[in-house]
Amino acid sequence: MIPRSNIALLAALLAALPAVAAVTAEEAAKLKSELTPFGAEKAGNKNGSIPAWTGGYTTPIAGDKAGGRRGDPFKDEKPLFVVTAKNADQYASALSDGTKAMLKKYPEYRLDVYQTHRTAAAPQWVYDNTFKNATRAKLNADVSSGAYGGIPFPIPKSGAEVMWNHMLRWRGTSWQFNVNQYQITSDGKAVLTTSGIGDQQMPYYMQDGTPEQFAKSNEFWLLRLINSGPPIRAGEAIVGRTNIDPSKDQAWVYLTGQRRVRKLPNPCCDTPTPSTAGVMSFDEIETWNGRTDHFDWKLIGKQEMLIPYNGNKLLQPKTDAEVMGKAYLNPDHVRWERHRVWVVEASLRAGQRHQAPKSRYYCDEDTWNCVLGDRWDANGQLWKTLWSQTFVAPDLPGTVIGAFGFADLISGTGFFGNLYNAKAAQYALKPRYQDSVFTPDAMAGEGAR
Repeated sequence: MIPRSNIALLAALLAALPAVAAVTAEEAAKLKSELTPFGAEKAGNKNGSIPAWTGGYTTPIAGDKAGGRRGDPFKDEKPLFVVTAKNADQYASALSDGTKAMLKKYPEYRLDVYQTHRTAAAPQWVYDNTFKNATRAKLNADVSSGAYGGIPFPIPKSGAEVMWNHMLRWRGTSWQFNVNQYQITSDGKAVLTTSGIGDQQMPYYMQDGTPEQFAKSNEFWLLRLINSGPPIRAGEAIVGRTNIDPSKDQAWVYLTGQRRVRKLPNPCCDTPTPSTAGVMSFDEIETWNGRTDHFDWKLIGKQEMLIPYNGNKLLQPKTDAEVMGKAYLNPDHVRWERHRVWVVEASLRAGQRHQAPKSRYYCDEDTWNCVLGDRWDANGQLWKTLWSQTFVAPDLPGTVIGAFGFADLISGTGFFGNLYNAKAAQYALKPRYQDSVFTPDAMAGEGAR
């Protein structure tokens, strides 16, 4: 047995080793041939159910209004087949554990599976930066460095690199979202937890920036959310500044009852986030938004899966009630497709604590959106299944995450985050915000009532 002191010394030495670039120049060259600019396999699969990538979806969609509601480019398509509890075994190899559990727990739950469209797209400058990142980005002691303005690890060699690709995925530079969020009780009732307007900005994706400029702060995601409802929460607000170095993440909340701003001591991991009224944890937002240093990440590999995709269909109803089921979205408005995904498993690292010591994530190869996630509790029970809905935004261009949430498979509760249905605007692109917008002082001025 190795003495504990030697183990500590070994860990310190490993952490001190120089970081290694993700791939060689020869491997990176594949991004301009057999791989897409984001690192996915350009070719389709053998039976044609997954087509070749030909540049993504960049054509304006009928019904799109700049800064307003969005249309559905595939509104005339019909499902190719439907997966239910009765025929789930036939498709078991393409279903996540959480999806199988949902089909079993809720007999009326189903997957309407449509033709696959590889809509992922981005501006050329993002592709150019991704190509540069392939050989300049590094991962050392769980922290990404050297990357800027593109996917950091387009040819991933580890599970942690896949998760960093999700966190640093392309979703625009600056945008505003006007949303409702709901807690679903065990008896299926929807309780409004948040109605508000949010602003988001990705300093990591400033077109005129450089890796050197970005490294001065390393803040890659800025967010501000001001609540207008429900009445008990009207005027509350939260500001977050997420850093490449997670120990430097910062978040503040404005509490109307106290008329003051408070800095959150631990805006991370399984801490409940005020943006969802404490129903979700920080690292469950958009399937995953956490610290990689709390887990050991295993890259299971790539496989074909049925996942929610190109969900502009979900944006069309004009009320939230139409799209909400029990602990899941109404299947009438959810589109599933077959895509290749990276499967990554997380196991709690020695010395760390978390309510979910084991998780598994399914991350789309084209966009790096992790659209499904499953979490097991300390007793080894499958506890939560997480989901994120994506939609096509050719004005970006890109295929990005909109609504997200979870179903608690043990308690029967759930959560729906970022529903745009009752709102006039759906993911409105904005000019660059001043950095001061994402500060506690600015939040206090906006949130007071």
